[in-house]
Amino acid sequence: MTYVSTTGEFTRDQRYIATRITADGSDGYPVEPGRYRLVVSRACPWAGRAVIVRRLLGLESVLSMAIAGPTHDARSWTFDLDPGGRDPVLGIERLQEAYFARFPGYERGITVPAIVDVRTGQVVTNDYAQITLDMSSEWRAYHRPGAPDLYPEELRAEIDQVNRVVFSDVNDGVYQCGFAGDQEAYEEAYRRLFARLDWLSDRLADQRYLVGDTITEADVRLFTTLVRFDAVYHGHFKCNRHKLTELPVLWAYARDLFQTPGFGDTVDFDHIKRHYYEVHRDINPTGIVPVGPDLSGWLTPHGREALGGRPFGAGCEPGPVGESEEVPVEHRAASWS
Repeated sequence: MTYVSTTGEFTRDQRYIATRITADGSDGYPVEPGRYRLVVSRACPWAGRAVIVRRLLGLESVLSMAIAGPTHDARSWTFDLDPGGRDPVLGIERLQEAYFARFPGYERGITVPAIVDVRTGQVVTNDYAQITLDMSSEWRAYHRPGAPDLYPEELRAEIDQVNRVVFSDVNDGVYQCGFAGDQEAYEEAYRRLFARLDWLSDRLADQRYLVGDTITEADVRLFTTLVRFDAVYHGHFKCNRHKLTELPVLWAYARDLFQTPGFGDTVDFDHIKRHYYEVHRDINPTGIVPVGPDLSGWLTPHGREALGGRPFGAGCEPGPVGESEEVPVEHRAASWS
C-alpha cells in the first residue's frame, strides 16, 4: 500500500506481516517441505527477488510456487493464469482469500510475494525482504548441492549497508519518481536515483559483483529493478536522464546477471509491461502497453568475465527451469529481435 504525502512525496507502507518461517519454528511456523506455497507475480520486482533466490538455492521441490497474473484490481492479485481461475493447490481465486483467512478484514495491501500455509490456507508472511534472507539461512537444510551462499556471515554487514541505500534510492527510488505528487518531489527523487546509479557504476567498474566476488542478496535486489528499467521505469516513471542501455557499466553488469542461470530465465517482460501500463491508470490513463523496447541486447556479450569473480562461489549453477515454471518463449528476451 502506498500514498503521497501533503508535500508530494511518495511513501511506501512497509508494515508487513512479520511472521517468519524458521528452522526452529520459533514463530509457530517451522521449515517443512511441502507445507508452504510461495505466491508471486512475475510482474513485481519484490516478488521477482523471491523467484530468483528460490531457484538459485534449489528450493523448488520443497517450496511450491503459485504465479498470479500480471494485473490486479483494487482488491487483490488473482490466479487468472490457472485453469478455472483458481490456484490448483490453495483452491482460491484471489490472494486476498489467504490474507482474510488469517486476518479477517485485513486493511493493508494484499501484496506479493506472500507465503501461504497450505494446511490452513492462511497467509504466513508477506515481508519480502525477510523472505529471501530466510530462504538463505533458515531453509539451508534443503538447499540444492552446489547452492551459492547468497548471504554469507562475513559479508552481511556490507550487504545490509548496500541494500539499505539501493532500496532507498533505486528500488523504491523509481517509485518515488513515478508516483510523486508534485514537481519538486519528483525532481528530488530523480536526482537521488541517478546519483545512486552513478555511485553503483563507480562501485562496479572494477568489481564484478556488488559485495565480494560472488553473487549475493545485494545483486538479486538490484537486478530486479535494473531489468525493468528501460521497459518501464525510464518512460512510465519518468526516470529518463539515461536508459540502462546508455549506462555502460550497469548495462554490462545487468546483462551478466541476466545471462546467469536463475536470473534471466525467471524474467517475463510481457507480464512486467502489462502490469505497470495497464494497472497504473493514474499515470497511463489509456492502458496502452508499449511495443518496445528492443530486448535482444540482453543476450549480447557483456565482457564482465574479465573482472574475475565466481558467480556461484565454490558451487555450481542451478539446473534447467522446471517445465511448469518456464517463462513462455514469446515473453523472453530471446524472442525479441
